[in-house]
Amino acid sequence: MPTLILTPRHTDDAQALWKAASRQGWSIERLPGWRVPDRLRDLDDAVFYGEALFAPQIGAALGLRLDNPPEDWLPALPPEYRLREIGLSTLGAQRARTTPAFVKPPNDKSFPARVYTGAELPLGYDEDMPVLVAEVVRWRCELRCFVLDRRLRTWSLYSREGDLARDSGFASSDEEDAQATAFLQRMLDDPRVALPRACVIDVGYIEDRGWACVEQNAAWGAGLYACDAEQALEVIRHASVRGR
Repeated sequence: MPTLILTPRHTDDAQALWKAASRQGWSIERLPGWRVPDRLRDLDDAVFYGEALFAPQIGAALGLRLDNPPEDWLPALPPEYRLREIGLSTLGAQRARTTPAFVKPPNDKSFPARVYTGAELPLGYDEDMPVLVAEVVRWRCELRCFVLDRRLRTWSLYSREGDLARDSGFASSDEEDAQATAFLQRMLDDPRVALPRACVIDVGYIEDRGWACVEQNAAWGAGLYACDAEQALEVIRHASVRGR
């Protein structure tokens, strides 16, 4: 049976996955620190879940390849799925920008993703650091979708009008669910959309435009919100690939 490897941080998501793995008879190991004990290295069926900051070193110690989306995945997405202008640039190149844009690192949270002008961009980072630069739009709602073999396994609303939807229990309407999942299915059925076997895709509704892809995330580090933990765990299982 697989072994779920969790980091020392105790989060609601890690606890939900711990319970889901236990129900399925998995072994579960929570790392005592940020170093992987020798006894856990190169387990035959290790499954990692944890924070992006420490994931590369933990994954390497476990003998796992933890894939991230290509940095240009979102800009390369067919326009009908993103419904806004998005480009890949560098932090230094964007410092001369005088108009606001939504700026974020492609695959980590090294600085907050939000709307910046060039003068507002954070200091203390490599100026050659890649960043995604997107047109400013208004998202009415956003949903997280766990995908395995191009099939939706579980989903949850996570944001409404730009705010985390925790107070509502991450509830979405039947109409939102139907529209969001139908849009996602069109993406999943489109051979132009390159995807790994296991991933998380966030979709949302842009005011006055329609449903669009927010971004792709690595399943091994994605938050669950109100997603079904057992279905999410099955996706996460295939996001940890044996081999460095």
